[in-house]
Amino acid sequence: MKEKTKIAVIGAGVVGCAIARELSRYEFDISVFEKGPDVPGGASKANSAIIHSGYDDMPGTLKGKLCVKGNALFDRLKEELDFPFERHGSLVVALNDSEIKSLEELLERGKKNGVPNLKILNRDETLRLEPNLNKNVRASLFAPTAGIVSPFGFTVALYENALKNGVKFYFESEVSGVKKEKGRVTGIIVNEKFIPFDIVINAAGINSDLISKSAGIDDFYVYPKRGEYFVFDDSIGKVVSRTIFPVPTKDSKGILVAYDVFGKTIAGPNSEIIDDRTNTETTYEGLSEVMDGARKLVPSLNPKDTITYFAGIRAQPSTGDFIIKNYPEKAFGFINAAGIKSPGFTASYAIALMVSNLIKDLGFNLKPNPKFNPYRKNIPRFRDLPRNVQEELVRKNPTYGHIICRCESVTEGEIIEAIKRGARTVEGVKFRTSAGFGRCQMGFCGPRIVEILSRELHIPMDEVIKRNKGSYYLTGKTK
Repeated sequence: MKEKTKIAVIGAGVVGCAIARELSRYEFDISVFEKGPDVPGGASKANSAIIHSGYDDMPGTLKGKLCVKGNALFDRLKEELDFPFERHGSLVVALNDSEIKSLEELLERGKKNGVPNLKILNRDETLRLEPNLNKNVRASLFAPTAGIVSPFGFTVALYENALKNGVKFYFESEVSGVKKEKGRVTGIIVNEKFIPFDIVINAAGINSDLISKSAGIDDFYVYPKRGEYFVFDDSIGKVVSRTIFPVPTKDSKGILVAYDVFGKTIAGPNSEIIDDRTNTETTYEGLSEVMDGARKLVPSLNPKDTITYFAGIRAQPSTGDFIIKNYPEKAFGFINAAGIKSPGFTASYAIALMVSNLIKDLGFNLKPNPKFNPYRKNIPRFRDLPRNVQEELVRKNPTYGHIICRCESVTEGEIIEAIKRGARTVEGVKFRTSAGFGRCQMGFCGPRIVEILSRELHIPMDEVIKRNKGSYYLTGKTK
């Protein structure tokens, strides 16, 4: 029997997981290698958690094409994969008359990209939709197809469904390079060991240029852009109902204010080019810039109402556009899905479809997998269930009657289910259940989550980590 084509996907962020899930439709032998201990990592867990409509990117670019295509896929993906997603629209706000021209330019750009139902609203129409906006607003561009998503929930859903369909995931497995002979890919180096593959797909995010260079493709580079964010307490209520953008600049979509799927207001990001690809520290200057930018849009926002802040690193490509290509002449079997920055999350599944076509273009047979199952169910979010369903769930499994995270009303049953599905760290539990996202930021539930992980994984409590190797909560007994 002929062996299946062996495919390696480098990186288990949203793009890598989307590619793995899409390719699991076919009879391939697929392995995903991720240097971190879990999904999601990198920019897939630290971003604005929004689905862009597609008016911002220039017509003719991959970003412009794949953003609109990716946006349109999310309704079907939510139906199949059961993750938090809401299509509530966005507004780009002009605060003076000179910015209205920019709205008109964005409207025309969006039409060329194929964005449906874009419309410019006047001041009164804008304030009727969003009464807490700056009263100096002159007009806005309304994009009804924009949305909000759980970046963790979507990436985990792709991962779980790919796993169910036969994809193998290897965590704490860092790929240092691609090997080839006579212009053809032969495999990759993982943790200093060679593993043979027929196809290698580079979805390594911030390090995608380094992987590409190891395959002999060095016509672009990636530089890190840091963006900082604030998260506000639930107590401020729903100050905006849609994602609110300023008029964008040539370098950035600007500092936004949005209401996320967890019921919290977020603000950010700023945009700072840095040297260190791993530096996710927040800064006083950066956070001040974010708060000032957010309050220009929504003046009632108060720094005293924030519960946390964080930073993410974006992979800014030197080309200004996504690099999604195969290289039949220079490195047959090597495919780049590199330089994926905003709107990369929105475009992720459209990127996966494009990669699938690039494999077909190389002459590989996309034979359908007869066992492929597109469906996956999320962990039940206990607090959102009807009372009668909650009572039935507790009767069947009493751990669902034990609240661990009081801020987000997350039960022990949800946490145990998250561990059964692959959570091995405190952040792994957090991303799958929302435990720890609330006001106390794990001040109360953190120790209990450590205890549950220790118990369910059969490891000592001082071996439980936050996320990465070495990030221990405990170092030993004091008594």
